[in-house]
Amino acid sequence: MAARSKYSSFLHALQGEAERDLLKEMVRVMMQEVMEEEVTRHVGAQPHERTDQRTGYRNGRKSRSLNTRVGKLGLEVPQVRDAEPYRPSVFERWQRSERALLATCAEMYFMGVSTRKVSRVLEEMGGFSLSAATVSRVAAELDEKLAEFRSRPLDEETWPYLIVDARYEKVRHNGRIVSRAVLVVAGVTGDGRREILTWRIGDSESEQSWFDVFVELKRRGIGGVELIVSDGHEGIRAALARAFPEAGWQRCRVHFLRNAMGRLSHRDRLTVANDLSALFQLNDRRLCLEAAEDLARRWRQKCPRLAKQIEEQFEQCLAVLELPQNRRRRLNSTNMLERLMREIKRRTRVVGIFPNEPSLDRLVGTILVEYHELWQCEFARYVRLDHD
Repeated sequence: MAARSKYSSFLHALQGEAERDLLKEMVRVMMQEVMEEEVTRHVGAQPHERTDQRTGYRNGRKSRSLNTRVGKLGLEVPQVRDAEPYRPSVFERWQRSERALLATCAEMYFMGVSTRKVSRVLEEMGGFSLSAATVSRVAAELDEKLAEFRSRPLDEETWPYLIVDARYEKVRHNGRIVSRAVLVVAGVTGDGRREILTWRIGDSESEQSWFDVFVELKRRGIGGVELIVSDGHEGIRAALARAFPEAGWQRCRVHFLRNAMGRLSHRDRLTVANDLSALFQLNDRRLCLEAAEDLARRWRQKCPRLAKQIEEQFEQCLAVLELPQNRRRRLNSTNMLERLMREIKRRTRVVGIFPNEPSLDRLVGTILVEYHELWQCEFARYVRLDHD
């Protein structure tokens, strides 16, 4: 009954909003509901409820505005008495990413990017005003929190599985616009939950860049690595061989399929995609390899590059067959990071070209920490390790 009441109040709050920004109002109502739930847990009781678990009392509300990408939101923050002050988590989580983009926009000002371009970015964000003092304070605060997160010890867990991926962003460097690699490593803990382990901005996906990342993880205490999932980049593979020689390596099946499709004409792609997907459904390594050999033979004359890829790389996509059946789907590709990488792309596209590497690192790091915190709240484990 309570759920129905909340749903009805939500719909009522949205009625009559046709002439206003519906998305903005939805975000506002959602955040207001989250605060109501949080303050109930904070004081240990519903409004007017008599209970021995109560630790405080509601004491009105305080108006507060929050700048977001959907515009400025007007919120009513619940106040409490006879208890610790209530601090809404929605403000901290939402504003962290906003602060990173604000700091980046400010650095664009300082690096000589035109006011018109920066203003356009801020307008897309919902309309912000900046001062040098605010920017300096926000940037320092973000850098401190990100450094603390990126240096946290990892020796309290075993990390049987690592997922590695990268993307490129444009950065100004010594008067030129260059590409910088964003290197990201996520891991699955010994109890099957996923976490962001680290990230780094590098000149490229070179062997040394990735090796430095893996050495940092080992220095922080990571251990028990059994399998590492990545695309087929030579720099990653060489660095993994040096840093984790005992671990197995799984070539990402999604990247393998993408590479294969790039070698074909449009009319042949669907046929080959279906054939390769069917091969991946086989659970026996010998049958997989025999079927892959037959597929390569059929395409050797028409598309020798595809045949060569299958012959040389297909077996690298089968490492997960050594794992229990219930783990294979989660670990046969880098899909765990795909959505995250798309979100990074969506956010960085607003900026376009970053004024320097620290501004890129700041924004990317904030997004990664946000996802890490979301993963910590997941009810289900990402990989079931206790029921094989």
